[in-house]
Amino acid sequence: MSLLFDLFLTFFKIGAFSFGGGYAMLPLIEEEIIEVHNWITHTEFIDIIAISEMTPGPIAVNSATFLGYKVAGISGSVIATLGVILPSFIVMSIIFHFVYKFKNSPYIDWIFKGIRPVVLGLIASAAVSVAKSTFIDIKSVIIAIFLFYIVTFKKFNPILAIVVAGVLGVVLY
Repeated sequence: MSLLFDLFLTFFKIGAFSFGGGYAMLPLIEEEIIEVHNWITHTEFIDIIAISEMTPGPIAVNSATFLGYKVAGISGSVIATLGVILPSFIVMSIIFHFVYKFKNSPYIDWIFKGIRPVVLGLIASAAVSVAKSTFIDIKSVIIAIFLFYIVTFKKFNPILAIVVAGVLGVVLY
């Protein structure tokens, strides 16, 4: 029971203190799951992130579901998922009641302008963390740069990019 409570509390904290969506949550998830609780290895974390990205739905919810299952089975999956979504549900319920009162407030606008660079920094941190364990040789760096280029600058379909990455992986490895 203590493990389930720890899972819920951990993912509740992640959901409560992460702004900007799933990618911005990744550094906090990594810190809590690997460094603090030592529930999984860094390699397992990267694998779970890859699965979470490919699975339909928000990456934070998918990550919580997979990590909860890895740590404590089906009940862990349910508890971790509830933990990560509950803070957003609570906050959005509160915001809903006050949205009309503060919708034209310059202070709210300033707060969100201040949060934007924080979110970008968290996403960049997650990218660096994933890159450290993903770039195992020069081939993996070339694949990443090539796919980044075609998706970002040539507007190549990201789903087809995943297929291309798989084919390149098979051919090169």
